[in-house]
Amino acid sequence: MGKTVNVATTGTGCSGSDLRVDGERFRANFEALARFGQTADGGVHRPAFSPAHLQARRWFHEQAERAGLEVWVDGAGNHSAQLRSDRAAVRTLLLGSHLDSVPNGGRFDGALGVLCALEVLQTVQQSGISLDVNLEAIDFTDEEGAYVGLLGSRALAGTLRPEDLESSPGNHEAFIDALEQSGLTKASILSASRAPTLLAGYLEVHIEQGPRLAGSGIDIGIVTSMVGITRYRLRFLGRADHAGTTPMRARRDASQGASAFALVARDMVMQEYRGCAVNVGNMAFEPGVFNVVPAAVDVSLEFRSPDDEQLQRLESALVKQAYEQAKHFGLELQVERMEAIAPAPMSAAVQRTIEASSQALGLKHKSLPSGAGHDAQSLATLCPTGMIFVPSVGGHSHSPEELTHWKDCVNGANVLLHSVLRMVGFEQAS
Repeated sequence: MGKTVNVATTGTGCSGSDLRVDGERFRANFEALARFGQTADGGVHRPAFSPAHLQARRWFHEQAERAGLEVWVDGAGNHSAQLRSDRAAVRTLLLGSHLDSVPNGGRFDGALGVLCALEVLQTVQQSGISLDVNLEAIDFTDEEGAYVGLLGSRALAGTLRPEDLESSPGNHEAFIDALEQSGLTKASILSASRAPTLLAGYLEVHIEQGPRLAGSGIDIGIVTSMVGITRYRLRFLGRADHAGTTPMRARRDASQGASAFALVARDMVMQEYRGCAVNVGNMAFEPGVFNVVPAAVDVSLEFRSPDDEQLQRLESALVKQAYEQAKHFGLELQVERMEAIAPAPMSAAVQRTIEASSQALGLKHKSLPSGAGHDAQSLATLCPTGMIFVPSVGGHSHSPEELTHWKDCVNGANVLLHSVLRMVGFEQAS
């Protein structure tokens, strides 16, 4: 039997202090995984439930089995590999991220966190150390929101509601088909929740997806909080008319209201809502031809804030602006709130653990909020949760240009490993 590691969260060291991940194995796994959905420009196209995504998940399953880990898939399609403790009735420490990507995305987003988790399990397994928790590497379903954003992690946390599955922003019929092909149902997804008493915590490694770490020469980011995200579908309604014969002043041009709103929203957020972001991700014009004044424009609106009160104020201001711009151009407006994810602070105790691990490994670190949503956001109310950022070269993400230097990937995996060792014996209340 290996030596037990039982170190308090704020401890200054552990008996596994010399332990490091296997960088060569880690990189070989990364390169193998990147082949699923690879694109000619060096990225990956691996949306949730796509053939490439399902292949990647099978590969993860097979790698974990080959390593002698216990594997299974829950009712939400989350794929897990577990290194069981030799003690009975212990809690589980979750590690992971997601293997799905945005369309034509990068190789690192999500996938790096899953592979860091798998590497930590294999490193602990081979070290002979015996922990008083189960270690579980998990690949969450549809983090990127091809159908329902953060679907797998919200299901596990028990915060996913039946109506969330009915009003998914993605194609609903395609969603149902994807579930059937994967052996899942809406009922099975809603049954995938876990009791907080069973969990010791959750840790996730992720690329920063922004320029702050790389731009300042920092090795590790310790995430303090996750932004809240709210999404709307706005429909500006005007009147179709001949584009050549209808006088400009007589038009009820839906494109004018939609475009004016996009510009006003940008200026308002930059001037009045510090630390927030707004994005118009799509405009769909009807009828969408050269010679007809647009009768309708559908606008996909998303906005973010790390503060819940600020997020609510921004929501009210943006909806008000949409109505004002519609009125100004003689249009009607239909407003549909699609989904909302609240801001999520990370556990202060887990942040201290990550900081201590970074210091012990001689890595420069800083605390910073995340401007993106992650699976850790879902678990923050369920168990002690923390997130480790590694630098993104140029701040690029959600594109084939996404890049993190391999030494930084290894640094992230080692910080995860040592944070795990320090968290053994971590109390549920933090």
